[in-house]
Amino acid sequence: MKFGIFDHVELANRPIATTFKERLRFLQAADDAGFWGYHVAEHHASPLNTVPVPGAWLGAVAQATKNIHFGPLVYLLPLYSPLRLAEEIAILDHLGEGRLEVGVGRGVSPFEMGFHNIDHDKSRDIFMEAYDCLVKALSSDTLNFKSARYDYRNVPVPLHPLQKPYPAFWYASSNTTGAAWAGEQGLHFVSNGPTPRAKVNIDAFREALAKRGAPAHPKADFKGGVAIGVSRQIVVADTGAEARRIAEPNAKLHHHNLTWLIQRNAQSGDQASNLGARLNIPLAASYEDALKDGTLIAGTPDQVRVEIERQVEALGINYLIAYPYFGNMEFGEAMNSLRLFSTEVMPKLQGL
Repeated sequence: MKFGIFDHVELANRPIATTFKERLRFLQAADDAGFWGYHVAEHHASPLNTVPVPGAWLGAVAQATKNIHFGPLVYLLPLYSPLRLAEEIAILDHLGEGRLEVGVGRGVSPFEMGFHNIDHDKSRDIFMEAYDCLVKALSSDTLNFKSARYDYRNVPVPLHPLQKPYPAFWYASSNTTGAAWAGEQGLHFVSNGPTPRAKVNIDAFREALAKRGAPAHPKADFKGGVAIGVSRQIVVADTGAEARRIAEPNAKLHHHNLTWLIQRNAQSGDQASNLGARLNIPLAASYEDALKDGTLIAGTPDQVRVEIERQVEALGINYLIAYPYFGNMEFGEAMNSLRLFSTEVMPKLQGL
């Protein structure tokens, strides 16, 4: 069982420069504590994310850490030139001395796609073309690729990643279509959402991967060579009451940021509700609901451990990606939660 960190780096109630400095210190502590990976989201025009250019942020992460793997979860491929992104991936992989993990996706928000003049209904097709082109660019000395959207002819590619032929690809999905595609491609996979829904997606991934036969980029760190994970907000404190004091307001703010574009752009409550359901985002999530559906885990070390054990058994995962630093959470609160998790929870779960 391996453990990672997920992050949005939300807009908080302090200067962004302070947020960045504190987050890098937090990641240094996670690195020292033995977390396997750090995964950062990409979102645009939203308080949900202050690092909408993940490559720039991950360059700082690469220099601040020594052992932890890191990468986007995910790069929104329809927004990139595949050739330029291949160059960025190569730079980051060398900066991290081979620790880069490349998450890819099409982008879940039609608003964010629209801001970049991408038709969300066409984004899956664009993603497929971009993914094929990116793989070709990373594995060729000369790029030749032609599709409906891209046309590269005899482009020299002198810069290659440190990992050969290129870093492993990851895919995150909250639906069975994306999960099955990830399995067909042999990618590493992460789901989210309520535990029953996450199980459906993980099962779809497993079925597709079994038909394929083997992962495309096997990793000895994970049983079967493939990471199968789930992301969960996690807050650990000395008492259950203290965990709730920290988790509840910050989870509420995170949910506000998560649905900010939906609420801002939907013309009616019904439209917002319908779009929220389509995007797998509950618009009226409460603290109790989040605890009940498994997306939030908060409590003492023993309470957190028991809930993680329950979800691991239900989902059959080998990778838990903790989301411990969200909303306006204070640096000291996040650090204490990280300390308790890494010293009193992780050691008792690594044998799972």
